[in-house]
Amino acid sequence: MKNLIIEDGKFVELIYKVIDKKTNDVLSEVEFPLGYIQGISEILSPEVTAGLVGQSQGDVIELPLDVDQIYGPRDESLVFTDHIDNVPEDYRKVGTTITMENDKGEPKDFIVTRVDENTVTVDGNNPLCGRDVTFILEVITVREPTDEEAAEGGPIVTGPNIKNTQSIH
Repeated sequence: MKNLIIEDGKFVELIYKVIDKKTNDVLSEVEFPLGYIQGISEILSPEVTAGLVGQSQGDVIELPLDVDQIYGPRDESLVFTDHIDNVPEDYRKVGTTITMENDKGEPKDFIVTRVDENTVTVDGNNPLCGRDVTFILEVITVREPTDEEAAEGGPIVTGPNIKNTQSIH
């Protein structure tokens, strides 16, 4: 059977990690394969999925990216420090994500980046902003989507997170 290549309309599963080019630290990675339909339900930035076109199952791609091009340059006005007493206890841990709304009611995620005995600092910039990174992507699967996946525009999620809304008597 011929290996299919990644092109619009193909179902793709992959794993990836993001490496800081300066420190070689792994900044982000996925433990379980992510599934999507190329050109329809892309879950990664267009710059990343464009770099996958033409690849096939088993390929490992190293993709250097200019993160500022994807997320915009770092914006220091999105960094806030507040007295610890003004911050609920649940939010006093580095790495915690807090969703806040702007004046227009639009949600924005902030990540707790620093906690000391007096203050908590949160940052609304994407954690990759201002870094020089390489995406390392491993293509696990490339295939035609099932009719159900094509109708949904992406992978069909099953498992304990799905609640059956019909009651059985």
